[in-house]
Amino acid sequence: MASAAAAAVGETPVVDEAAPPRALYSFGTPWPEFNAGLSYTDTFRCADADITTTLIGFYSVNYKSSAPVPGWIQRIRNGQITVDGEVVTDPETTIRVGSKLVYHRRPWQEPFAPHLLEVLYEDDDMVALNKPSGLQVLPKGLFQQRTVLAQLQLKDWKMASSCRSKRKDMQSHPVPVHRLGRGTSGLLLCAKTKIAKVRLASYFAEGAIDAGNKRDETEFGKERKISKFYRALATGILDDDEVVVTQPIGLVHYPGVAEGLYAACSSGKPAMSKVCVLERLAHQNQTLVQVEIHSGRPHQIRIHLAYIGHPLVGKSSAQSTTKLYLCLNDPLYGIGGHPKLDEPESLGTDGSFAYDGGYERPVQPVPGDCGYHLHAHWLVLCHPTTNKMVKITAPLPEILQTRGTPFCS
Repeated sequence: MASAAAAAVGETPVVDEAAPPRALYSFGTPWPEFNAGLSYTDTFRCADADITTTLIGFYSVNYKSSAPVPGWIQRIRNGQITVDGEVVTDPETTIRVGSKLVYHRRPWQEPFAPHLLEVLYEDDDMVALNKPSGLQVLPKGLFQQRTVLAQLQLKDWKMASSCRSKRKDMQSHPVPVHRLGRGTSGLLLCAKTKIAKVRLASYFAEGAIDAGNKRDETEFGKERKISKFYRALATGILDDDEVVVTQPIGLVHYPGVAEGLYAACSSGKPAMSKVCVLERLAHQNQTLVQVEIHSGRPHQIRIHLAYIGHPLVGKSSAQSTTKLYLCLNDPLYGIGGHPKLDEPESLGTDGSFAYDGGYERPVQPVPGDCGYHLHAHWLVLCHPTTNKMVKITAPLPEILQTRGTPFCS
């Protein structure tokens, strides 16, 4: 547990790669060809009783980020919307205050995603998984079924009846207490009990608060309840052996992403990453790094490495949800931590729409695309019920393993 102690006092430990950890077991149910579809329910409430609202008017105004007007017309005419339990196919139907509206999104074939998960650590309070790249953690966008959460729900989590009777806060299945990007592989922590969920979530929240309060390197290594370490392959050669990045991260406009894209942003929320050089690969013009993060902002490591001029190395070909494209570095973030944008895209202003009525999928890369080398390698935490220090490690992909003696040793 030497590395755990080092993390607690602020040193920069590196896990020994000579004997990579082995999974306790693996589980997973193959995905069906199509998911079950979704239903979105609204109750119509009108602030001005003198204004008449039609079905197409309601959806085109309130959900314009979901589909253009012609797309919503198609959905209505296809019988995908009910009003007070009755299918309505006339877009100009007037809706009454208090009416229950339900849009039924038809089943669709989700993009490819792996389904097997390895269990690295498990006790009565929590379970740590080794998430493969390409698998989303929680439902969003095109991925509503092919997620880590779905596999946790499908598995039969057997527990001795004596233990279950003692633990009234047991959940029906474990739930993730933090997120990893779909393209990021590695360690994902899940809580089995309500108490563990609350306490583990508070550990991650404390890190975000600390990132806002501690703005210099000397404060970075203060003892905390959880420390997270990632392994990444960055473009270019980092000059300094250690770099602390404190660039705030916030939402910026990005075509095809209605809620915006997280990127380097002066008005964003505080974020802190400590980058440690492990190996400089001069012939490839790449640097293998370990990154410790205080906060857990979306895409934080990708943004911070790009911000300092060293975006993640891309895979020889990156698969988005809609196409295959070549990329030599991170497909989404460029120098400065800002999104790459070759040319502006419109959101269906020409009246075009996809087969399901929604907007055509963006040509530009989007946050859920894979195509970069980032792995949640290990963490050390204070156990949520025993208060003992626990260290968990996820085996490294071959490309992220050191070839010689790491600098941060």
